[in-house]
Amino acid sequence: MSRIGNLPVILPEGVSIEITEGNLVKVKGPKGELQQQVNSYMTVKQEGNEVIIRRPSDEKEQKAMHGLYRSLINNMVVGVSKGYEIKLELVGVGYRAVAKGQILELSLGYSHDFMMALPEEIKIETVTERRANPIITLTSIDKQLIGHVASKIRALRKPEPYKGKGVKYVGEYIRRKAGKTASV
Repeated sequence: MSRIGNLPVILPEGVSIEITEGNLVKVKGPKGELQQQVNSYMTVKQEGNEVIIRRPSDEKEQKAMHGLYRSLINNMVVGVSKGYEIKLELVGVGYRAVAKGQILELSLGYSHDFMMALPEEIKIETVTERRANPIITLTSIDKQLIGHVASKIRALRKPEPYKGKGVKYVGEYIRRKAGKTASV
């Protein structure tokens, strides 16, 4: 029995949901609109301010999809009502980030700078203060998209375990290793 799939999705004030033929779920809220295609064998119903997802049988694949679609719909509801935010920190001497519209320019210690074009759904903000690491803030209503973009930025220079240099999430713990010890 899917514990996540059986939970109803609660719709907060100002959020509406529309379920069309072919199981296309559209969620509208104060921050925007998102849509998700749900498999045809799943049943999606709105009862009052709750959305309930049902599966026809207890097959392994349908159990997995039950929890997945419930989570995806819940993420859409949270996204259009509150939104999502991810902060990245650049740790290293000379590392910098500059946002020019939807283009992010990163200097990460390589011989060249990275220019990254971000989707229109993501808003970007960079903060660089003296004696502090640059911070990149990504905000969006789409959890999947913002997580994907953040992981692509992080993949340009992953934090290394010896000095901790690289692009990391704010609050992320980097497990450090001891360097070589000199033997005399």
